[in-house]
Amino acid sequence: MTPLVVHAFGPEALLVETADVLALRAVLATPPDGVTDVVPAAATVLVCFDSSTIAPGAVRAWIDRAAADAGRIDDADASPLVEIDVCYDGPDLVTAAAAAGVAVDTLISAHQRAHWRVAFTGFAPGFGYLVADDWPYRLPRLAAPRTRVPRGSVALADGFSGVYPRATPGGWQLIGVTDATLFDPDRTPPALLVPGARVRFREMS
Repeated sequence: MTPLVVHAFGPEALLVETADVLALRAVLATPPDGVTDVVPAAATVLVCFDSSTIAPGAVRAWIDRAAADAGRIDDADASPLVEIDVCYDGPDLVTAAAAAGVAVDTLISAHQRAHWRVAFTGFAPGFGYLVADDWPYRLPRLAAPRTRVPRGSVALADGFSGVYPRATPGGWQLIGVTDATLFDPDRTPPALLVPGARVRFREMS
């Protein structure tokens, strides 16, 4: 793993800049006593701690030791696999394929073949930002976001894919829809997609 850049983020958190959020999050999955949360984002991981239990220097030392192991650990097989059935009939499917410079069928096939992982969550409860090393397209967001994106919409933006867990405004390109329940507060865990999970999209028959 490339050298980390670590910033103090208030008295009880460290913000770690990294080029490989997934790898770092994986090796920070078993924190020492006093580390209260590990929150991945697009290019950072926030590590929160209780300073009455563990000193900031000890947290930093733990992060450095874990990062040294990141290149030697492959947790792909141990991560949960979530399969999501999709009806590829989204209103932006044709324009998304055109923006990618490929036929619609090619875009759909690539979306299903890609080895997606949940890099981080945010925006709305249950919304996972999915990345894949074998996804070759970076598609722009809509110039004018929709005021309402239907629940279950499968979408693309930049190098990410995602599924809207409920009806919200949004500016991603919609390529399909699923009836999977992305967030249920009565389920454990409530979110279907958690950081690190593997995701496979399948065309709904």
